[in-house]
Amino acid sequence: MNSLPNFDERIERRGTHSAKWDMMERLYGVPSDSGISMWVADMDFRPPACVQAALEGMTTHGIYGYFGDDRAYIEAIRWWMLHRHNWDVAASSIFTTHGLVNGTALCVDTFTQPGDGVVLMTPVYHAFARVISFAGRKVVECPLAVEDGRYVLDVPGWDALMSGNERMLILCSPHNPGGRVWSRDELQQIAAFCERHDLILVSDEIHHDLLMPGQKHMVMPLAAPEVLDRLVMMTATTKTFNIAGAHIGNVIIPDEGLRGRFQRRLSAMGISPNSFGMAMATAAYSPEGAAWVDALKGYIDGNRRLFDEGVNAIPGLRSMALEATYLAWVDFAGTGMEAAEFTRRVEKQARIAVNHGPTFGKGGQSFLRFNIATQRDVVREAVERLKNAFADLQ
Repeated sequence: MNSLPNFDERIERRGTHSAKWDMMERLYGVPSDSGISMWVADMDFRPPACVQAALEGMTTHGIYGYFGDDRAYIEAIRWWMLHRHNWDVAASSIFTTHGLVNGTALCVDTFTQPGDGVVLMTPVYHAFARVISFAGRKVVECPLAVEDGRYVLDVPGWDALMSGNERMLILCSPHNPGGRVWSRDELQQIAAFCERHDLILVSDEIHHDLLMPGQKHMVMPLAAPEVLDRLVMMTATTKTFNIAGAHIGNVIIPDEGLRGRFQRRLSAMGISPNSFGMAMATAAYSPEGAAWVDALKGYIDGNRRLFDEGVNAIPGLRSMALEATYLAWVDFAGTGMEAAEFTRRVEKQARIAVNHGPTFGKGGQSFLRFNIATQRDVVREAVERLKNAFADLQ
């Protein structure tokens, strides 16, 4: 079976209940017939053939009952983490949630109380702050610093922001939207910060398979084993294999005490897995899935180079060097324009739907986020539209 699709193949997603394509006009005013959707983080590629085959096997059988016997699913997760990340995961530490936003919400609900502070290293994935706020907790923003055009930690500055009411830190590793792959030293600094302030450390590593050439991701349990007693790991097949609609994720908790608390909360809420997501994840975490991911990373790297070369040639625009993910983070500060003006040019003149920087928290005010996990011709067209929208600067 050939698991390596033609990533250049244009796949029409309009009219398929795609949030990315069918919601851009309503949310951003970008016309659905001529616009380019580069906002929400899913890809315009079909997943590996092994995932499709798993679904076809289910539909051929034609009975969709409750899922039982998850041993193959658990072993697939363990195989992937060992072979792709050198991390030996105990089967007993793995929980299944309805995606990682749900996993985040469950962690906030289980390990904090209303009014507690939850620390975010901003700018960062916007769903974190939304979940924290709606749960009645306080978002505590610890801004990242920028050095040589990339995000770095500012731990002394963060220490000064702590009030003693904080109970959790949610880490995005690799970082979204900045695309940073945190070094072992940086991860150890974050772990020490959590120990110093007695914080539960929730490490969201959903993008850990999507690395640019030369980059190496280290999972937090290996980078800082001294914090296993306060660590919650979150991983998923959904971003890696473009199956976000499956709504499935892994919450992996090494510590027995934390596991017990999390299990009780899951049981109290009556949460159980979706059979389609279980089948898709089991098929994806395989040698065939691994070969597909390797090909995907090469293709996204080509898109990255094309996008950055074009965008960085426009005076006043700067795309942050992408080390991981498929989400380009573009700074418009050099244009001297207000956010409303550069956003208007992107959405109304270039007709591109993108994520607005301020939704990611402090430090995002002059940025827009572009999803480049699409066909290369689409990336090329987007770059040309941006050049035309900012032609007066050139």
